[in-house]
Amino acid sequence: MHAKSLRISAVSILLSAQLALCLPHARASEPLRRDNAGGPPHKLAVSQKTGRGRPLWPGSRFTEAERKRAIRRGLRFIYRTALDRDNFDKYGSDYLWCFYTVGAGVSDRGLRRLAHQMGVERARLWRRTHRALTAQASADEVVDFAFGSDAADSLGLRDDALKGQIRRAASRFDARDLLLFDPTNEPPPADVPEACEFDKTTNARGAKVCRRCGRPLKMRTRYDVWYDALITTYVGDRYGVRLGATYGDVLKWLPALRPYRGSQGGANAEFYDTVYSITHVVYTLNEYGQYRLPARLLPREFEFLKANLREAVAEGDADMLGEFMDSLRALGLTDADALIRAGTEYLLAHQNADGRWGDARERDVYLRYHPTWGGVAALSNYAWRGTGPSPAKLRLLLALNQASARAEY
Repeated sequence: MHAKSLRISAVSILLSAQLALCLPHARASEPLRRDNAGGPPHKLAVSQKTGRGRPLWPGSRFTEAERKRAIRRGLRFIYRTALDRDNFDKYGSDYLWCFYTVGAGVSDRGLRRLAHQMGVERARLWRRTHRALTAQASADEVVDFAFGSDAADSLGLRDDALKGQIRRAASRFDARDLLLFDPTNEPPPADVPEACEFDKTTNARGAKVCRRCGRPLKMRTRYDVWYDALITTYVGDRYGVRLGATYGDVLKWLPALRPYRGSQGGANAEFYDTVYSITHVVYTLNEYGQYRLPARLLPREFEFLKANLREAVAEGDADMLGEFMDSLRALGLTDADALIRAGTEYLLAHQNADGRWGDARERDVYLRYHPTWGGVAALSNYAWRGTGPSPAKLRLLLALNQASARAEY
C-alpha cells in the first residue's frame, strides 16, 4: 500500500472512531415496534410518557433531541456504507454530493461540520482514484466524472487539470449520447428503453426487444428521461462543462409534463417518476437546499406535492417521503404544517435500528443509503441563504409560466 493510501485509510479509521463517539448508539431502554408489514423492529420514541423532553409540537410523540439524534444516526449510516470500497467505487460521486449538500444547507452547525468532514475525507479518496479520464471514456463515465469532480470542487478539493480532460471528453458526445434525447429540438421522449431486466443489456432508443436475448423491453417514462437530463445539465452548467445541452434547454419542457396525475390508486405507472421530476425541479432551482423558493413560481408543482405527500406515507416509501418533505420545506412549509408533522412522525417512528430508513431487508446499497439521505434532509432545518432561484433561472421560469398562461387562455 502506498504511503498516501495509508494516510487516507488512517484518516478514515480516525474519523470513524470520532463519529462513533459523537453519534451515540440507540439506548437499549427504548421500546421497539414492528412495522405493519411485519418487518424488523424499529425505534419508537414515547417522549411524553417518559419525560425525555418537550415534544416537537403539542401532541407529538417525539422531542427535538430525538429528531437531532435520528438525523445523526442516519448520516452516520450513510458514511459507514461510503467507507465500503465496492459501494464507493460504484456511487462515489453521489456520496460526495450527499455530504456536500448536507454540509452546505442544514442549520445545525455540528451537523454541517460533521457532514463536511465526511465529505472531505471521501473526496480525497475520490480525487486519488480519479486522477485522469481516459480518451476512450464512455458518455456515462464522462457524466460520472463531471458529477464527482463538481462535488469534490464544492468540498474544497479542486482539480482544474481533470476538469479540462472532462471538458474535452464531453465535447466528443452529442445530446443524445449524454441525455438520451436532444432537448434543444424535441420534448422528453417515451421511447427510451430500460436496460434489459434479464441480461442488463443497453439497447438503442426506439428498440422494442433486447438486441442480445430478444425479450421485450420496458420503456422509461418521459418523466424519468427528463429529470435525469435536468440533473445532468444542472451539474454541467454548475461545473462549467457542457453535458449535451444547457439546464435551460431541459427546463423549458416542464410545461409539457403538466398536468400531473396522482397515484390513482396505483393505476398511474408514471406517478413515481412524476414525483421525482417535481422534486428535482425544486432541488435544481434552490441549489439543493440552500435557498427558499416562492411557491407562486411553481403553483402546480406545489399543489401536487401537498396533495400527494400522504401517498408516500401510505406506501411506506421513506425515499419518496423524504423528497416530498424536503421540497415542501423549500416552498415554505414548516413544522407548523400538518403535512410536515405527519411526515416527521412517520420518519421518526420508522428509522431502523442501524440508522437507515427504508426496507431493513434491502440488499441493494443504493436503496439503503438514498432513502436515508432523504430522511436526513427531510428532518433537518435549513440555514436558508435567501430566496431563490438565481436571476437567470428566475427569468427562465417566469417566461415558462407566462407562456403556459397564454396557452391556457
